Amino acid sequence: MLRPLLSRRIAGRISRRGASANDNGIRRNVHIEKKIEGLGMELPTAPLPKANYNIVCLPPGENVMYVSGHLPIKADGELITGTLGPDNGGMTVEEGYDAARHCGLNIIATLKKQLGDLDRVEQVVKVFGIVSSHTDFKHQHLVMDGCSDVIMEVFDKPVGYHARSAIGTNTLPLNAPVEVEAIVKIKPE
Repeated sequence: MLRPLLSRRIAGRISRRGASANDNGIRRNVHIEKKIEGLGMELPTAPLPKANYNIVCLPPGENVMYVSGHLPIKADGELITGTLGPDNGGMTVEEGYDAARHCGLNIIATLKKQLGDLDRVEQVVKVFGIVSSHTDFKHQHLVMDGCSDVIMEVFDKPVGYHARSAIGTNTLPLNAPVEVEAIVKIKPE
């Protein structure tokens, strides 16, 4: 008799908090997922590593997740390619911004896959972006706004507000125009 009563109480708390239970009966918040849906965003399938490394590292007993570099892969699986520098026939700032936005969406998809619940993100601590660009291109910071903006749209202040670095390089793996990695503080389960 006590078990059904407790189950109803837990279910009542879950429904009042905007949470749901997964197949294991563990309470799961869905605020961020609902926000993503409300924004009309579609998260891509979380990418797999492209070489011999782990997509994330969360040392045992710690609450800081290191997210490996993510490339701009669209929801349909297409990798955006190119180099920034419209004066040399390369991509525009706007095209680079879009590519960086896709990097951000892929990072969010990886966090969802790894954590099971985006509400476990306590703080996006730092984002580091590398922009493949011609030597005369000087707007890497504007390109990286694509990633920062999508993180802020999804997580908002203070959770999504992060430190950031943006640098230029002459080439990136698979001819990607942008690669982004992140450091994220995680709430305990």
